[in-house]
Amino acid sequence: MVDLIKSCFDSIRQVSDDIIDAIVYLDAGCTESFQLLGAFPLLVELGARAVCSLEKTSPLDQVAGCCSSPEPVKKIVVITSRLLSDAHRYVLRCLSTLQGIRCCAVLTSISEIAHSAYPDSPLGPDAFREYESLLVQDYEELVKRGQTNSRHSNDSALKAGSTIEDERWSEFTSNEDDISDIDSFPSKKGVSYEDEFIGPAEDVGQKLVVNVHHFPLVLCPFSPRVFVLPSEGSVAEAHLSVEHENSLSAALPPISTGTPADGEDVPPGASLTAQFLYHLAAKMDLKLEIFSLGDFSKTVGKLLMDMSSLYDVGRRKRSAGLLLIDRTLDLLTPCCHGDSLLDRIFSSLPRREPRAPLSMKGSQNQLKNGHTSIFRAPLDVVIPLEKILKEESSSANNFHLLESIEAFLQGWNSSKYAPQIGDLANLSKKLNGEKPLQHSESEVFSGSFVSTENFRGTKFLEAIMERRTKDGTVLIKKWLQESLRQENISSNLRGRPSSKLDLEPLVKALAKSQSSLVKHKGIIQLASATIYALDELYSARWDAFMSVQKILNVNAGDSSQSLASQICDLINKSALVELPEPKNGRVESSQGLLTLKDALLLMVIGYMLAGENFPTSGSGGPFSWQEEHFMQEAILDAIMGNPAIAKLKFLQGLGEELKANFSKINHSEKKEASSGQPETVDFDEDQWENWGDEDEDADATKEQAYGDMQLKLELRDRVDNLFKFLHKISSLRNNLPFWQGLGSLETRFKEDPYSSKGLLYKILTRVLAKHDLPGLEYHSSAVGRLFKSGFGRFGLGQAKPSLADQSVIIVFVVGGINSVEVREVQEAVAESNRPDAELILGGTTLLTPDDMFELLFGEYSYI
Repeated sequence: MVDLIKSCFDSIRQVSDDIIDAIVYLDAGCTESFQLLGAFPLLVELGARAVCSLEKTSPLDQVAGCCSSPEPVKKIVVITSRLLSDAHRYVLRCLSTLQGIRCCAVLTSISEIAHSAYPDSPLGPDAFREYESLLVQDYEELVKRGQTNSRHSNDSALKAGSTIEDERWSEFTSNEDDISDIDSFPSKKGVSYEDEFIGPAEDVGQKLVVNVHHFPLVLCPFSPRVFVLPSEGSVAEAHLSVEHENSLSAALPPISTGTPADGEDVPPGASLTAQFLYHLAAKMDLKLEIFSLGDFSKTVGKLLMDMSSLYDVGRRKRSAGLLLIDRTLDLLTPCCHGDSLLDRIFSSLPRREPRAPLSMKGSQNQLKNGHTSIFRAPLDVVIPLEKILKEESSSANNFHLLESIEAFLQGWNSSKYAPQIGDLANLSKKLNGEKPLQHSESEVFSGSFVSTENFRGTKFLEAIMERRTKDGTVLIKKWLQESLRQENISSNLRGRPSSKLDLEPLVKALAKSQSSLVKHKGIIQLASATIYALDELYSARWDAFMSVQKILNVNAGDSSQSLASQICDLINKSALVELPEPKNGRVESSQGLLTLKDALLLMVIGYMLAGENFPTSGSGGPFSWQEEHFMQEAILDAIMGNPAIAKLKFLQGLGEELKANFSKINHSEKKEASSGQPETVDFDEDQWENWGDEDEDADATKEQAYGDMQLKLELRDRVDNLFKFLHKISSLRNNLPFWQGLGSLETRFKEDPYSSKGLLYKILTRVLAKHDLPGLEYHSSAVGRLFKSGFGRFGLGQAKPSLADQSVIIVFVVGGINSVEVREVQEAVAESNRPDAELILGGTTLLTPDDMFELLFGEYSYI
């Protein structure tokens, strides 16, 4: 049985020689991967002194490494999911901060070939060896400069009064500042770090030994057969398309037209994705038969085909089919709010704030040249557990624990830990009923998901991903009740449909004692996340979306006029909703009211539905001119009344004008309301003196009217561009023979039982039933090319393999997947009567409807 989690653990064990007796540094992408994987205990088991964050290097990391052994730490291991050129500044800072390090092992998930092929990478084909010498050279230069500057700083250190944290690198701006930002090693009270940690600094650079290796299996598995890429890794951050008439967003593949990109037009995301999949298969000892759907996937398939060699032919590997699919073939499924508990959880829970990509500095022009990284929403969710900590029986123990931690941190007397001490002090005050200072206890006590946590062998995340909201909630309730029985804790709840109100007392009862809290932390965290997601604050909005989507589906089956009127009605109603600014990308509406941003996403869904049902309308889009005109006017009026929406890409530059216009309208309305009826004033000779002022007021009114007219004309142009963008979205299925062929296959059945299912379900149902799939391209492997070029002359030709004949099928969606598709894929496999079929589903990232809105209307959109 193929198992992604087992393969990841095996790959970590293979580098145990580097890990033993070393401080392990993980960058943000690897931290996300290892946290979801649950690999931190394994690193400690293999002999790691400590596990630390690469971006937050501190001298205290070296002290933490002394807890397991009194000997000073002389070895570090850096595991990164980025290009070496991007991670270099952090590795160099780590070495300069700790010092005394004699051996540094750098493990990167990007291969040597990928480094040399990446357009912005300065490294060549022998990238690893080149980087080893460059890192040693840069470190030696820093040591020499630090030795010189430390002599001058010893006399002035007390006068300067600067702390370690003030002098250390706090932020990095550009690649050119990697070395120049460091003027000297940080010092404290006239003692340099060379003297404090490593003694004489003359031979430090000579003793440093650097080894760079490839560590390919850096991924985020939700289960043994479902995974996505780390959100802050180079592969997920690489752009998938450049600005072109067929492009929608830099974070999505272009629209398929039957002509894949060639040569220099291939985006970096294609080569990095191909490299990742090739080494994933090699680590899992699989020989790939490659199939693709979509122009971008064909490009990735060709790159994979070129990477296969005759070396792989003679090895005994298990055959597997790889199906690559473009996300743009089906944008409807991830845009919709489906019936998935995990989708609700990831949409409602707060996420860790993403760090700015290293190669990005806010220049929008860089995006056109393909040099800008893409922000992906981190998978590192924060599960608030403060409600559990407020229990009387556990609050006292937690308070004493907080006091101990606070005293421990205060013992370091470091200004860096002042915010953490403040957080703990605030939590102590809250537990005592006092008013907190700044932060809430949720910032200190929180949980996150781990894919390996299970209940009697049943993994939590794997079971939840395959279930709808109600079924998943019932299953969590059963797990909680079984855990309570194990702990001999009675629960007074009767058997009834599970809800948020039912789960909360079970969680609090299970978390009363510290032993049960630690023992059952997995189910407690999952149940707490479910309670949070099913709260009315978030569930009302999600349910409102689902009901509106059903109405749009019904109207799409009726006529374009009814669908257009429904969209206009949504826009008009959303324009009346005034809500505060969203937090973490989510709008908090306790009444489930939909905002104008929500209406824009629903309009995208409506246009995609219209493109499927009314593809022959004559205005360039699926709607008639009159229907589209009404929608444009509704959008114009809604934007004029909601200046906060000006942050969207297609309204950039109009924020101040829209705010001023909105304030002006409000002021005039209030003035009219306060004045009531206009006053009648008798003519007076004194009014002759005010005629000049009236002329000036008239001129100001004319200028104001002219400014308003300019704003409306500019806004109308922006809205026209928006609807041209919607026309492209609605025509996704018109330009590809694949959709026409799939439609003809569906007409063979009198009743299509899965008409509302997503694309992945339809494709896998056809493939596993051994039906032909129009547009599916097969990329010949090295074995196929060998038979075609040589043995084929002697009648030993090889028949084209079928994807359905493979017992292992890997489906990778370039652009991302969502939880609804995971459930539908499992349903397709279960209905295929293929018990031997093992299916792995992967994607660039995990998509929620909010993520799709950002990709289509946010910074990376080509609107």
